[in-house]
Amino acid sequence: MKLSGWGRYPERDVCMFTPGTILGLQDWLKQEARGQVIARGLGRSYGDSAIGDTVVSTCRLDHVLGFDESTGVVRCSAGTSLAQLLDIFVHRGWFLPVTPGTRFVTVGGAVASDVHGKNHHVAGCFCDHVESIDVLVDAETVLRCSKTEHADLFHATCGGMGLTGIVLAVELRMKPVKSSLIEQRTFKARNLAEVLDLFDAHAASTYSVAWIDCVSGGGSPGRSLLMTGEHAEHGGLKVKAGSGIGLPFDLPSGLLNRFSVKAFNTLYYHRVRSRQESGSVHYAPFFYPLDSLNDWNRMYGKNGFTQYQFVIPKAAGFDGMNRILKTIVESGRGSFLAVLKVFGGGNDNLLSFPMEGYTLALDFGIEPGLFELLDRLDDMVLDYGGRLYLTKDVRMNAEVFRKSYERIEAFQGVRERYGTRGKFVSHQSKRLGLD
Repeated sequence: MKLSGWGRYPERDVCMFTPGTILGLQDWLKQEARGQVIARGLGRSYGDSAIGDTVVSTCRLDHVLGFDESTGVVRCSAGTSLAQLLDIFVHRGWFLPVTPGTRFVTVGGAVASDVHGKNHHVAGCFCDHVESIDVLVDAETVLRCSKTEHADLFHATCGGMGLTGIVLAVELRMKPVKSSLIEQRTFKARNLAEVLDLFDAHAASTYSVAWIDCVSGGGSPGRSLLMTGEHAEHGGLKVKAGSGIGLPFDLPSGLLNRFSVKAFNTLYYHRVRSRQESGSVHYAPFFYPLDSLNDWNRMYGKNGFTQYQFVIPKAAGFDGMNRILKTIVESGRGSFLAVLKVFGGGNDNLLSFPMEGYTLALDFGIEPGLFELLDRLDDMVLDYGGRLYLTKDVRMNAEVFRKSYERIEAFQGVRERYGTRGKFVSHQSKRLGLD
């Protein structure tokens, strides 16, 4: 079958196997004498990190295996989605400790990407709340690893993009909440310097994220809307029912151009009329605004798109972000969706993306000349000591990867020790020189 990531680029021919049980997966690996495979969840990584010649889908391995009400620790199969956990546990007073911008990802995928959310500055990454992971390293061996047991495999698997084996089960520490509502405040910033000051002023907020206009230039480069949030004390525990409306066809590739994006950004910025607004919202639109539109990736047309996400150290702050934003504005390639967040410190996971600093994520439709622009941005990110997010990456080269991720050799050493190097391989790992 043909398969792509969420960005719908590139599309590859693959052989897909979808086991219904772990025993079935192990038997398949033995009988078929499989060579190189890579695991895949719900396909929300943007590029080719979950695509290989042979792909193992974990979507049928989606069971909650146990829950300790006294500690909030849930044990579940790797194919369980974050949406399933929310459906089951929100009405019981438990929420995800860290969540990315969509609930339609698997727990195994969240581990493999060591995903972050709007609360990284106070809560870290997803795997900072993982108690243990069961990892299949070959057809006959499943190892339980944690920060104290097979710790080297744990820190390589968390953020390891599926290259250390197939995650089968995860124990995750959930977060107690009293309401499904979020107390949200929105602050209007006239430029980049102002929004960075607002992030500092509201550093104690549990959640913070800014939508940023990367098209406007002139006197207001980087005008933004900063949203902060706290879990409400009252309002009931209600799960958001159902999914959103669907986009049944590809939009014309040229529909999202600099003019339409500029018009949208102007309207979106001015929808907030005062300098500060506040109110209560359900957690779904606060954390997952794009989940209300199924298949929203079709907005970019048949050519697909890529999300370019980078982080630069806080010391580079305004200068780095300002230079990069100006380069994007001058290129005429506006991003329909641009999201700015603050990261706290990094962790011990060998390929985990966050470092203390600022991260910006931008969507670009695939078109001639785009990758040349992104190459220029790569150089700037490296100049400031930053790196790109592997889960969003579709075109980074091995040199940029090696200059920005300093623990690659340690990661490869773990793969060698457990015999997983050369067995669990993606198109991304080949492109980056890991395989």
